[in-house]
Amino acid sequence: MKNRKHTKRIAMLSAALALCWAGAAQAKDIVIHAGTLIDGISNAEKHNVSIVIHDDRIVSVDDGFVTPEGAEVIDLSKKTVLPGLIDTHVHLTLQLGKYPQLLGPVTRSAFDGAMEGVANARTTLLAGFTSVRDVGGYTPAVVALKRAQKEGTIEGPRMWVSGNIVGPTGGHGDLSTGYDPALSKPEWSAGIVDGADEALKKVREMHRDGVDLIKIVPSGGVASVGDDPQAQLMTDAEIKTIVDTAHVLHMKVAAHSHGTQATDHASELGVDSIEHGTFATPETYKIMKAHGTYLVPTLIAGETVYRFAKTHPELLSPSVAQKALAVAPRMNRNAYDAWKAGVKIAFGTDAGVYQHGLNGQEFALMVKAGIPAMDTIKAATTSAADLIGDSADIGSIQPGRYADIVATDGDPLGDIAQLQNIGFVMQGGRVYKQDGHVIP
Repeated sequence: MKNRKHTKRIAMLSAALALCWAGAAQAKDIVIHAGTLIDGISNAEKHNVSIVIHDDRIVSVDDGFVTPEGAEVIDLSKKTVLPGLIDTHVHLTLQLGKYPQLLGPVTRSAFDGAMEGVANARTTLLAGFTSVRDVGGYTPAVVALKRAQKEGTIEGPRMWVSGNIVGPTGGHGDLSTGYDPALSKPEWSAGIVDGADEALKKVREMHRDGVDLIKIVPSGGVASVGDDPQAQLMTDAEIKTIVDTAHVLHMKVAAHSHGTQATDHASELGVDSIEHGTFATPETYKIMKAHGTYLVPTLIAGETVYRFAKTHPELLSPSVAQKALAVAPRMNRNAYDAWKAGVKIAFGTDAGVYQHGLNGQEFALMVKAGIPAMDTIKAATTSAADLIGDSADIGSIQPGRYADIVATDGDPLGDIAQLQNIGFVMQGGRVYKQDGHVIP
């Protein structure tokens, strides 16, 4: 009996050692020779820099082109190198415009959305966005998508997901609005709360179900039927309960808000970000700045829905088309005014409202609105990482961070459109795209 136990212990030890040796054999050292580096921290570019990588992390950033013994060299000496970009407002399981707005929800299931999400995730990664915050999708679908990416089952950005939008009956998150009341799907009403008690329970349930943050809709929306973007549709008590409960559970809260009152109240009550913030005022900016509230402008979403309303109104319900024409033109001015007032800005696009993979177009719209190019890049790197809550891992090129690195041929500070053409993508030390070609 003792011999059997001894033999079993030896076998287990041998297996453990084999795993260790296998891990050591897989360890990989890479050095990137960067001609120009925008590290996400400094306001100035650096030139002729070496980024040393071990496995999935950055070990050092050294002046000059150095080549540690045995390291694989990736020559980006004629490129501009940046941290992997971060989009803090996407919907990977959604594609507005692919199907008529009122038909898609009744002809497509949450499983269809999940399958499309796999493709959209890969498209997003290859566009240079190595991390995203998904702020609205059927909870089981987006949590499964996040898990699959983390486990390496699918290729895509690192994901922080909110799951179902939390909001009131008839509000922006109530997907049953406009349909026959006899029709029903679980995802249409999974985030509906009316009253503080329901709100508290919903946050706890969603935390249990694996979300990373909570998305609320204190104001009406543009792409929803029949609600008013200017109106505050959630009570202060509901908002406060959600914020307090989420923060106790170490989750952040993103608030979709267009109207002034909803934005002011949500900021005062402690939400971490305002998504859109269209009708903000100078007083709003003071409130947001005082509370450290981020603005996520989503300019490309406004432009896309505005263009739909102008050229293809049949793709939208009548009330949505009308709201798009009124709201979208104000979004650019709001983004600039907020930046100028000192409000913290995080990059977000609302991908899913427009075509996935075109996320980089947001940079050009932000610059066109008047925000300096370097500030737009920081919005998609260090600021986005701070809003997500993981600056220790993503958002900058410095020792200890994930080797999430992208590169483009030209200088985005001189031509921000360069960020629409990312030719090199590395995530966690693995190269997915090089010289504009996808690596199988």
